[in-house]
Parts: sequence; structure tokens; C-alpha cells
Amino acid sequence: MERLKPDAWLPTTKKEVEARGWDELDVILFSGDAYIDHPSFGAAVIGRVLESQGLRIAIVPQPDWRGDFRDFTKLGKPNLFFGVAPGAMDSMINHYTAGKRLRSDDAYTPDNKSGMRPDYPTVVYTKILKQLFPDVPVVLGGIEASLRRLAHYDYWQDRLRPGILADSPADLLIYGMGEKPVIELVKLLQKGVPFHKITNLPQTGFLTSQITNPSETDITLYSFEECLKDKIKQAENFKIIEEESNKIIASRILQKTNNQIITVNPPYPTASTAEVDSWYDLPYTRLPHPKYKNRVIPAYEMIRHSVSIHRGCFGGCAFCTISAHQGKQIVSRSEQSVLKEVKKVTEMPDFKGYISDLGGPSANMYKMSGKDMSVCQKCKKPSCIFPKVCPILSTDHRPLSALYEQAKKVPGIKKIFVGSGVRYDLLLHRDKDEVINTGNRKYLETLLKDHVSGRLKVAPEHTEDKVLQLMRKPSFSLFEQFKKEFDRVNSDNNLNQQLIPYFISSHPACTELDMAELAVKTKNMNYQLEQVQDFTPSPMTLATEIFYTGVNPYKTSEKIHSAQTKPEKQFQRSFFFWYLDENRKKITQFLRRLNRNDLINKLFSKNS
Repeated sequence: MERLKPDAWLPTTKKEVEARGWDELDVILFSGDAYIDHPSFGAAVIGRVLESQGLRIAIVPQPDWRGDFRDFTKLGKPNLFFGVAPGAMDSMINHYTAGKRLRSDDAYTPDNKSGMRPDYPTVVYTKILKQLFPDVPVVLGGIEASLRRLAHYDYWQDRLRPGILADSPADLLIYGMGEKPVIELVKLLQKGVPFHKITNLPQTGFLTSQITNPSETDITLYSFEECLKDKIKQAENFKIIEEESNKIIASRILQKTNNQIITVNPPYPTASTAEVDSWYDLPYTRLPHPKYKNRVIPAYEMIRHSVSIHRGCFGGCAFCTISAHQGKQIVSRSEQSVLKEVKKVTEMPDFKGYISDLGGPSANMYKMSGKDMSVCQKCKKPSCIFPKVCPILSTDHRPLSALYEQAKKVPGIKKIFVGSGVRYDLLLHRDKDEVINTGNRKYLETLLKDHVSGRLKVAPEHTEDKVLQLMRKPSFSLFEQFKKEFDRVNSDNNLNQQLIPYFISSHPACTELDMAELAVKTKNMNYQLEQVQDFTPSPMTLATEIFYTGVNPYKTSEKIHSAQTKPEKQFQRSFFFWYLDENRKKITQFLRRLNRNDLINKLFSKNS
């Protein structure tokens, strides 16, 4: 890759704007992350998409919100609007552990430095902009706007909060993957349509004093105030929101909040391959802005030599926000677009021949969709693979195998690894078509022989069926079956690779006894666990609603316990590390009180 000129990046300072010969800007984007000009980072994508529409765009990364606000004024007023996003992560997950302890690092900041963004930057940045430029519209986007668009439980404040538009004085909210709505928004503004009249734009939300263009298909939720008084109503609201989010053809959702109405328009139809290709094919440098020279940004280091091949996930896991933000339908890039980006990676000066990941939200959902989309259009289920794989879902891995083969042929490639998590339930599923089954077995063999960098990540999440049912994950027996296949391929090919499982503690319905069973079962498989996490309730997930309301939104009469206190959560987590001396005594005492000496013997007996 030839040495890039400074104007290869979108401008971030007044000097960089002037160097382009510009005396004004159309849109200024504010981001809680460092500016990395790479298609894995939302601000860069939206900036490049707007640039492709002929607009003059600038990005202000990680503005200082504590001083004199000069970062918010240095570029002046844009012609169209300010865009605000928190960065790639919800700021509160970025800032705090599951135990609500303040983190000392931030992977999206140069040198992993913490404290470079506020809590809730979407709200904080917007309030500052409106204070300084009250007449300039502000558009919210990104993960916080998306997952907090309606009333939601906030774990860090331990309270129900209204939709983010009630807290932020923004003019419009874009949820989900924002390329299509932001393009159409710009077209409307360029035609002279004022912001307050943009009420029918798909995939947007706004705050209003009265319902605009009422329709019989509208869905009116319980108000924020009603949900504050009655958690069951919040649970019932969530069921509607999740079902509408999973529909291909959805309804408009309304929720009264503080004597105003948050209106959320239905999303755009699923993007086409050609559309997604056009967004990934934009002229990203794939590098951090030169202002970060000689500084390390950990999140970038993880993905610098990786390539995303699709968006979306039809897994529907109860604790995951991917489908709520990216959508349930898989949107795959074309082979040509992926190969073009692989070639671009090979031209990077630090590239040594190894693609670290050719994957996506899931490693192996590329080009998968329903065999009969007319049936899919009527579906509102959150998962296509739970409680079992949908009979009309194509689980054909042959297009992915073909992509791997073509990518390996790109000059300069020595090895392509798959770093994304693999859905083994898709791999092990038996289709009615034996051609597909044969192709899937071949994919499994190829994956394990040629594309694992010593460790393959999978996510059984738990071992106990009652917890897995609520997680919307398959039985642990399927993981055991997959591990046998993994071990067989390793043995047949004289490989010494590891299968690395992920597990979660303190998930709703999980008890200390369930964690003891998990400890025993994973010990019997010779695991000393390392990839583990304590459940963190994040907005707009089923698990979070259960954690807050104490009931299953799909069956509100079903009460479900969750570990709520810090000691409860810490004790559940200790079962992952049962083999440490500091955990052995308290685990033993707990199991004795339950008369479960059998589990004590299985965990701690030298002969077990």
C-alpha cells in the first residue's frame, strides 16, 4: 500500500478542512471512539457513505466534554446536521464491568486509555451541541440510539429509563445499520424538507406532541409511566418490540413518554448484496487517523487484518443485541467484494500473509436465508435455529467453502483464519438434502484442518438445559457431539488444536447449583475455563427484561429468578474457577448445605 496523503482520511480538524479547500461542511459527526477509517467502525462507514453522496463530511472523535467545549465549536455549523454516536459499544458496557466496577481501559481509545468519553455520550454530546447551536438539527445513531429507542431497563442506574429521545434533545434517531436511512434523510433535506416534517422516514424515531398520520397498523405500547408502575406491562411491551424487530414487514410503534410520544417507524427492507457491497467498497484507508501515529488502539489491532463477510444473525440468543441492531436476516457481501477487500489487506505494509478472521457476527451464516421467503415474511420468531433449526432455513455451507477457496488464491495470502464464533448447531444439522449435508461435512473438515489458528471459539454458554432453554441455545449434548468431531479431525490430521468454549454465569434462571453442575461437566471434559463472563444486562434483550421484571415476557405468569446482588453474581462466577484454592472452601460449604456430596467428590476428589 503506497504512503497515504493526509486527505485520504475524512477531516477531523479545521486545518484539515481548509487543506481540502472547503469553507463549510455539510455534516459533522461526533463519535465516542477514536477515528479509525475502517468498515468495522460505524462513524467511518456513515462518513464515507455521506461522502459518496457528494457531501463534505468531517468527524470529531472523542471530543472533550469537560472543558470549554472547543472540540464542539472548532468546525463551526454544518449545513445539514450534526450526527452523534457513542462508538462501537454501549458506553456503559465500555465503562463498567458486570459488577459495576469502573474499567481502567478502553479498547477503542489510543493506548487503551480510559476516561476519553462520558457515560451516555449520545445524550451528553447532544446537550452540548444544542446548547451551542440550538438551531442546528442533531441526528442520533449507533448502538445507544438503536437499543435505547424505547423505554428500557438501565442496569447501571438500576431503573427503567424512557426512550433516549426523552433524555436527549435530538431531532431524529436512526436505529439499526444506518446507511439507507441516512442517505434518504440527506436527499429529503437537499429537497428542502424541514426536519420537523420528516416523519415517515423508515428506520427512524422522533419525539412529537401528537401522532402524525395515524394508521390502523400502528402499535401503541404501554406508556413509560405505566411501565414504571407495573413491570408486567414493561415485559409485555418488550415482547411486542422484539417480535416487530424480527419481522420483515413491521409496524410503526408509539410510546407515550412525559406527555410526548416517541414514534418509531418500521425499518427499511433488508439491504441487498449490491447495496452492502457499495458501502464496503468505499475508499477506506483501513487505518487509524494519522493523529494517532505511534499509538496503539487495541480494538483496531484485533481487526486490522480481518474481513467481514456478512451482517445480521438469526440465532436470537436471549442475551445478545446483534439481531436487535443488525437484524435477523443475513445480508451477505458478494464474493467479488470480499476478495477485493482481501486484496486490499494484502497491500498493507505490515501484512505478513495471514488474514486473522474471514467472518462476521457468526462465522458460518454466509449466504444463508429462508428457502421460501414468502413464509419468512410472516414470521416473527426471534430465532431461526431455536428450539430447532427451521425446516425452511438453508444451512448450506458450500458458498462459504467456495469463498474460502477463492480467498486463499489471492496473491500474498499464506493462511486464512476464522476468528468469529462458529455455530456448531448449524454445522451438525441434518438437512433433507444429502448434497447439503455432504457439503457441510466438507466445510467442517476444511475449517478445522485449514482455518483454525490453534484455537477455535464456540459458545455453548451453559451446560444445564433449563438455563439453555431461556438463553435460546441448544442442549449441551450438541457441544459434546461437536467436540467429538473436533477431536476426530485433529487426530486424523495429527493436529494439536484447542476448542475454546464460552460460558456465562448469573444468566436469568441460573442458580448456584446449575453452576456446580457446569463445573463438574466441564471438568469431566478436561477444561479449566478461561473464556467466561458474568451476565451483564444490556438494553433491549430478552435476558435483561427477565432480569428486571422477574418474568418471562412471552409467558408473564412464569416467574424467573436472577442473581441480582454483587455477592450472588461473584459466587456464581467462582464456579468457573472451582480449582482455585480461594474458591474451594466456599463451594464445598455450599454443596454440603444442599447435601450434594456427590458434586463435591466429582469436583475435588483426586480420583474423579
